Amino acid sequence: MKEQQNELKKTNAVSSKWFYHLIALAIVTVWGSTLVSSKILLKDGMREDEIFFARIVLAYVCILFISPRRLWADTWRDELWMVLLGVTGGSLYFISENYALRYTMANNVSFIVSASPLITMLLAFCFTKTMKLSRMLVVGTLLALVGVGLVIFNGVGQVEVNPLGDLLAIVSSSCFGVYCLLLKKFGNRYSPIFITRKVFAYALLTTLPCFILMPWEFDLSGFLRPTIYSNILFLGLVASFGCFLLWSVVTKKLGAVITANYNYISPIATIIVSQIFLGEKMNLLSWIGCGLILAGVMLANKDVNE
Repeated sequence: MKEQQNELKKTNAVSSKWFYHLIALAIVTVWGSTLVSSKILLKDGMREDEIFFARIVLAYVCILFISPRRLWADTWRDELWMVLLGVTGGSLYFISENYALRYTMANNVSFIVSASPLITMLLAFCFTKTMKLSRMLVVGTLLALVGVGLVIFNGVGQVEVNPLGDLLAIVSSSCFGVYCLLLKKFGNRYSPIFITRKVFAYALLTTLPCFILMPWEFDLSGFLRPTIYSNILFLGLVASFGCFLLWSVVTKKLGAVITANYNYISPIATIIVSQIFLGEKMNLLSWIGCGLILAGVMLANKDVNE
């Protein structure tokens, strides 16, 4: 009887794990599409920081309706960590990603950001006791870095006119790697709703200095245009409010490294959507570079244990 009960518990645990894996897959598919929405908004006259601010204000207002009344973390040190979560998972991550879209293709940004699981693993190896450096991790990391190089050089022997966009995408990727690791650190101590609200709050606060240097320019009447409000609603309600909340839950259930691994799937959504709405094409060597990134991430995560 006990053996049957134990077997049933194992089966339920496996089923539960698969459910969270499916959620992670859905989230990164949505996030892969956000790059195209952001690029459409850029073409329609919004600035990078304006796009981010509008989507996060919308997401923050939504989460206020479901968040508990608790305002602060348990200690001031934890509160400072929450600030870092807001910067790495919010302001710096999104603004660098949006600025990258101004200088390079959405496909490039997506594939470079998809390398963030490697950064998460390397940080976990350096700062946690559970991550062990394996041969697959080393080979996968080097393979993915070669792939990133091919994407950055866009399949030619020299950098294009402006490599700034690809470098900004690397900054964005590094931020998300740090964010995933910090999320795992605090996921067992605070609720996903509390963490997500903190991320949105500090992301908004750390974005405000941008408007001191460069005041808001986009005409507010522009939000009445279908292309503007539809993409802002998608970015704010679905990609930010919904996906960030679910990402905190999935990270708590599956672990930071395993959850971060799903980022390698997001470029697939970016490619499909960008070809439909932006007409962006990839040359042969760039495709090879993308394949190396995906293969490298999968190899590096083959023997991961958290």
